[in-house]
Amino acid sequence: MATLTISSKTYSAWSLRGWLMCRLAGLKVIEKPAPNDANNRAELLLLSPSVLVPRLTYDGASVWDVLAIAEFLNEECPDAHLFPEDRIARAHCRSVSGEIHSGFTNLRSALPMNLKVRHESFPVFSGARPDIERVETVWTECLETYGGPFLFGEHPTVADAMYAPVATRFLTYAVAVSAPCLAYCKTITEWAPMAEWIAAAKAEPEEMEELEVEF
Repeated sequence: MATLTISSKTYSAWSLRGWLMCRLAGLKVIEKPAPNDANNRAELLLLSPSVLVPRLTYDGASVWDVLAIAEFLNEECPDAHLFPEDRIARAHCRSVSGEIHSGFTNLRSALPMNLKVRHESFPVFSGARPDIERVETVWTECLETYGGPFLFGEHPTVADAMYAPVATRFLTYAVAVSAPCLAYCKTITEWAPMAEWIAAAKAEPEEMEELEVEF
């Protein structure tokens, strides 16, 4: 059996991404909680220079970083089609996945993932607006090009796993987005693996006061 080391299901966007990729691959994993120590909290609070969770251990390999996990699973489980079959769509998928992986720092800090709360009105830091607009552009282009309901068509891909935490952020903080983008957010939260993860997050006992913002 594979083992996936993950952090908080309530707050850890990276853990969610890695877990969704394992689900996309059809790989059954034993979930191993990361230690609740200073290093783990630093990752959740975006104070760590690198992210070492999630970590997939499988068949002698130990893989961290969600894009490395995606590529590893794509090699191990080619029939799962984590990436689109079409060459051009596949390149597009890798590009938008890499973009969310390496950027959008203002969005991450202004709207931390928190699956236990919903804000009807939330003052979004102005520096995060360009990030929000760029996400909308990415989603709109994908949905219009490939027909939805997921970013690259009828079936979810690595790109959906990468943007799933962003969809939850937009709903958590009532971010005003276009109707197609809002519909995509709902598609993500109603996706069976996401619904399972969200239910588990709401059942978690621990909380991080630093991320329990109230306005």
